[in-house]
Amino acid sequence: MEITPHCVVALTWTLKDTLGEELDRLEEPVEFLVGGRDLLARIEEALQGHEPGDQVDLHLEPEDAFGDYDEERVFLEPRSAFPTELEEGMTFEGLPAGTTSQDAPRDLLYTVTEIYPEHVVLDGNHPLAGIALRLHLKVEGVREATEEEIGNGTLGTGFFRIGE
Repeated sequence: MEITPHCVVALTWTLKDTLGEELDRLEEPVEFLVGGRDLLARIEEALQGHEPGDQVDLHLEPEDAFGDYDEERVFLEPRSAFPTELEEGMTFEGLPAGTTSQDAPRDLLYTVTEIYPEHVVLDGNHPLAGIALRLHLKVEGVREATEEEIGNGTLGTGFFRIGE
């Protein structure tokens, strides 16, 4: 079966930056809904018409991937708003109660990038924002999507989703 809109594709991949440093490797196939919210538009375009066993190499500029890095998505928040057990790299869906940034979007995934005695730096950018990517995809399987999957618009595998 060829990849078309509203099908499910099982993929493995190797994701690298433009210097060739490996950022992510998926060795066990994961299913994504084509024509939903699971994949970036450029990935969906490149996969159209391919079949199981095909391999696709893509170069994605930031605007085709996770966008440019936006300094205005970085916020300094009071340390007291966070749990005692806090480490750099931890993520929060939205801002925890007790944060003070009124203009911070509430629906972003925030990553703790620095911890100070009185403050915590939160970054609402995707970890791969501002990075050009090289993606080697292998199509491991293709099947028709169910009506329920199409209705949901996702299989819940959101690695390539930027937001709802």
